[in-house]
Amino acid sequence: MREKAAVIGMGYVGIPLACLLAKSGVKVTGIDIDRKRVELINKGEYPLKGDEPNLPEMLNEVVNTGLLRASTDFECCEDAQAIFICVDTPIDDKKKPIMNRLISAVDKVGSNLCKDSLIVVESTVAPGTMRNKVLPLLEKNSGMKAGKEFYLAHCPERVMSGKLIFNLVNLDRVLGGLDEKSTDIAKKWYEPIMKGNIHTTDMTTAEVVKTSENTYRDVQIAFANEVALICEKLGIDAFEVRKLVNTSPFRDMHLPGAGVGGHCLPKDPWLLVHGGKDADPQLIPTARKVNDRMPEHVAELVLKAMEEAKLDKRKDITIAILGYSFLENSGDSRNSPAKIVIDRLHKKYNIAVHDPFAEEDGKVEIVRNLDKVLRNADCAVFLTRHKEYLNLKLEDIAKSMKNKIIIDGRNIFDKKKAERLGFIYKGIGKG
Repeated sequence: MREKAAVIGMGYVGIPLACLLAKSGVKVTGIDIDRKRVELINKGEYPLKGDEPNLPEMLNEVVNTGLLRASTDFECCEDAQAIFICVDTPIDDKKKPIMNRLISAVDKVGSNLCKDSLIVVESTVAPGTMRNKVLPLLEKNSGMKAGKEFYLAHCPERVMSGKLIFNLVNLDRVLGGLDEKSTDIAKKWYEPIMKGNIHTTDMTTAEVVKTSENTYRDVQIAFANEVALICEKLGIDAFEVRKLVNTSPFRDMHLPGAGVGGHCLPKDPWLLVHGGKDADPQLIPTARKVNDRMPEHVAELVLKAMEEAKLDKRKDITIAILGYSFLENSGDSRNSPAKIVIDRLHKKYNIAVHDPFAEEDGKVEIVRNLDKVLRNADCAVFLTRHKEYLNLKLEDIAKSMKNKIIIDGRNIFDKKKAERLGFIYKGIGKG
């Protein structure tokens, strides 16, 4: 029976999931502690920033048809046949999981649970969390037995900013159930909103799969970044190296860049390490160290360029940071490399930040007028591969800037052409 559902956490995971469920005919209540976000959703307005094909329109449609509403109240769980938990699961400064948001959601769900309901955790969690934290808390607060009086599964999300609806509909999913019945019930909820395959397993395996797939990508990026740093020292182009490496069968060298941001890749490897700490992981922490180094390296390139241009001792130097979000054409600035670069440079230089999508977070002022930012800049640091930057011509940039210095963190420009036009050009992987 798919009549009523609750989605806890109306963010990058919860909103598209709630919309797809509602679009399939389920009456959905989206729960969030952010009252402003709840109010916007109830007006049919998409509350997040960035280019999300089809999602704002779908949200407006399902709200107007009465199939989706948002609330701050967990009482709606009392008559929901399925409850999907989609809250953030960050890490602390010691790289340990911060469980308070997940535990708070589970605590309230358990206290408002009706018999025969399904609870699915879509949040990414450290291996062992479902069995050791979520399961006992639900049983304690509900007074019911999992697998008999309510059902439990872990189906970790595979979304990406800019592709939220596409990924939810088209990508395969890994579904780990507490038992066979939990798995079967969960499948019946997902099948109507998906075209991808559902791969069933147990909850702990699903936890390891999710954290491993993001860790795999993080390690691959770290390898590409390390090669890029080597290429810089050797005076060659890492992107040419990458292209030629990938002509060999079974090779897939990733793109190097200014750093790894977002909610997932900077923290999911640490969730895997935490869950498997007794195995004493070595490679994963090392890869994280390499990727964390890249924004620092960008700042070092800025300092070298300033010295080369003999501007390092001048005052009133303005550094233009182009791209505050972590991902191209997205407004998501969580763990953005730009934040680290700004932190390293702001005490020495004036900083101007441009981004076409990202919202101000109280730490920096974001300017929307790109021409204005470039006109006042001595050095332009490209940190995000936004489509607006891909359309820029070096000739126009050369006429705009006070001093012709480019730090290219995303391989946007041709180094030789930039230098022919008189730029001091330094880029990740560009020797």
